[in-house]
Amino acid sequence: MNRLTILLAILAIGLVVLILNHDSGRSFGIMNDDFGRLVTLGAIAAMIGTGVVQSRRHLGQSLRQFGIWLLIVLFLVSAYLYRTELEAFGNRLAAGLIPGRATVITDAEGHSEVVLHKGMSGHFETSVAVNGTSVGMLLDTGASRVVLSWEDAETLGLDPQNLAFTQVVLTANGEARAAPVTLAEVAIGPIVRTDVRAMVTEQGKLDQSLLGMSFLSTLGFLQMQTDELRLRD
Repeated sequence: MNRLTILLAILAIGLVVLILNHDSGRSFGIMNDDFGRLVTLGAIAAMIGTGVVQSRRHLGQSLRQFGIWLLIVLFLVSAYLYRTELEAFGNRLAAGLIPGRATVITDAEGHSEVVLHKGMSGHFETSVAVNGTSVGMLLDTGASRVVLSWEDAETLGLDPQNLAFTQVVLTANGEARAAPVTLAEVAIGPIVRTDVRAMVTEQGKLDQSLLGMSFLSTLGFLQMQTDELRLRD
């Protein structure tokens, strides 16, 4: 019987036991989560032991195999112990590789921050949850309110055709009229605001919705550093 067969047999038996004892939450008096970890460690130990036994006549080979498995176990244990730090590193890496992706990190003082990286256009853009629907927005500290394009307003079900366009605003496409609205909820990651004042522009007057000061001014911290923007609730 080779090591792979032993490994699969142990894992299969452990899986069957966990399935049978799913409702009770315990297997042989042990919590199912702990039992699952025990089965995994048992499988690793069995593979190491089998390798040593099979190569007992070749001490050098046995030591090499033992060293390899020891390194694997150390790697797995280290990955588990530092899983929080690794997750934070992965989030930072993803934010750097995917501009506009809002990443939540924890700083040295334990504060949660949303980090954005500048996009190819040279602006900070990200997906914002508006009333539970994702909307791509450009962060604009020069906009007094959150400003929605006609198309995004339709996506959110605001029915812009029945809105009153009573205000005059200046957009990248020139002067336009806008209709005031109140958004039930606007959120970036864990930062959530309710009853946010906003405007909807006339059709064809705004290419991309803007996340303006009616949301940004409520933040406790906003810091821009070259190609990085940090937001804190």
